[in-house]
This record gives sequence, C-alpha cells and structure tokens, in this order.
Amino acid sequence: MDAYRVKGTAPMGRMRQEFTLDIVAEDSNDAEHRVYSIIGSRHKANRRAIEITTCDKIDPRESNDAHVINHFREQLATMDPLPEKEEE
Repeated sequence: MDAYRVKGTAPMGRMRQEFTLDIVAEDSNDAEHRVYSIIGSRHKANRRAIEITTCDKIDPRESNDAHVINHFREQLATMDPLPEKEEE
C-alpha cells in the first residue's frame, strides 16, 4: 500500500469545488476509485460529475491526513523527518 495525493473538482451543492485528498491505496486506479467513493458518499455526486486531474504517489511524511499517518505510523517512526523547504 502506498500514499497517493488526488486532486480534482467535484460538484458540491450548486458550485464546483476543487479538492485534494491524501489516500492509502494499492495503485493509482485504486486511489481514484476510493476518491470517487468518498466524494460520492459525502456530497452525493455521481462518478461522472467528479473530475480527477492528478493522482500522484507521495511520501507518507508529506501528508497531514490522519488515515495516512495511522497506516504508516510504524514506518514514520523509523524515518528521518523531511528537510524543511527553503523559501526564496
């Protein structure tokens, strides 16, 4: 299982809203399926109405999502923290 960051737009009420979800999944297709399921359940949106723009594998240390942190907690305990990004 890997961590994925899925970005896209979905109808939420009368407007379309951009979203970003961090998901734990087997592969990118599974991550997209889980996003369709989550967004559809929360906002009663059809899969055809949800538009996914990117689905990228990420390092679990980059995520703030509780599900991702919980799934990788043993690995995160042994990993070094990510280096701070320098602003120019």
